[in-house]
Amino acid sequence: QEQLVESGGDSVQAGGSLTLSCQASGFGLTRANSFCMAWFRQAPGKNREGVVSVLTGEQPTYLADSVKGRFTISRDSAKSTLYLHMRRLKLEDTAIYYCAAGPLPPQYCNGDYGHAFNYWGQGTLVTVSS
Repeated sequence: QEQLVESGGDSVQAGGSLTLSCQASGFGLTRANSFCMAWFRQAPGKNREGVVSVLTGEQPTYLADSVKGRFTISRDSAKSTLYLHMRRLKLEDTAIYYCAAGPLPPQYCNGDYGHAFNYWGQGTLVTVSS
């Protein structure tokens, strides 16, 4: 079964750190590692927004201004897993974080093209408290 499985959501205090994981399974290693992968988030009462996307390696093709300098990504190709490393978390980072993936060309491997992603995880909740 082709699926994305997120994990790592938790409740943390402002200023803390958290790492989310997204494992792509059922796609085959080569195919999964060719995908554009991204993290999106949806805060209570707000629209979904792109956080970060990556096509190959670990250089983001997109990084939201709100997380620059605080969030980074890494990718374990052997495990078809994308990690989102979140530091200096703020109250406004509270959201359900979704992993997304798909065989997208570079121009669409972008947080502004959420509708183009074929596969989505179930979401993992991150709650930041004061």
